Amino acid sequence: MIQILAFYLFAVVTVLSGVLCVTARNPVHSVLWLILAFFNAAGLMVLVGAEFIAMLLIIVYVGAVAVLFLFVVMMLDIDFAELRSGFARYLPLGLGLVALLAGEIIFAGSAWNAGGLQLSRVAPTPDPAGIPNIQALGILIYTRYLYIFEGAGLVLLVALIGAIVLTHRKRGDVRSQNIARQNMRRPEDSTRNMQPGIGQGVEL
Repeated sequence: MIQILAFYLFAVVTVLSGVLCVTARNPVHSVLWLILAFFNAAGLMVLVGAEFIAMLLIIVYVGAVAVLFLFVVMMLDIDFAELRSGFARYLPLGLGLVALLAGEIIFAGSAWNAGGLQLSRVAPTPDPAGIPNIQALGILIYTRYLYIFEGAGLVLLVALIGAIVLTHRKRGDVRSQNIARQNMRRPEDSTRNMQPGIGQGVEL
């Protein structure tokens, strides 16, 4: 009984916070509603026994992505009224995309059922007794899905290297610091003794 009440509580709050995230006029409030939705989605994952995914939602999405969104929205000077000005103009296009995606989902579900592969007939993954959820997930990742996991790591590595190359490109209008040249500089290269005459200034 407690599990059912917790499920409906988390589900209702998740749906409401998602709707408020989309409909909120203040972008900072939208990010805060998004954080609330992530927290309640993590609660739903705990109820189904997926503790690892729940921790990922809190640590990665709430602790990194949503907070990053919040800082970006608060630091950038964006005219959101100007961004919303074209909402009515692009509304038919958005509704068309929603209808297209809904049709694809319905078509995929009907094709799944027509092929005799209903969700109820698919054998669930065996859960050995005495193995925690995180350990079972680790066994699957590093055995059956090892190459896929390594491929995802390579994709992230390429993206990281690309971001570093783009941000550390050489610019002609910026003076860079040469530490080796500074260390090799002698005192006589930094100072110069001048003996100006009486009433004369120093030429630089």
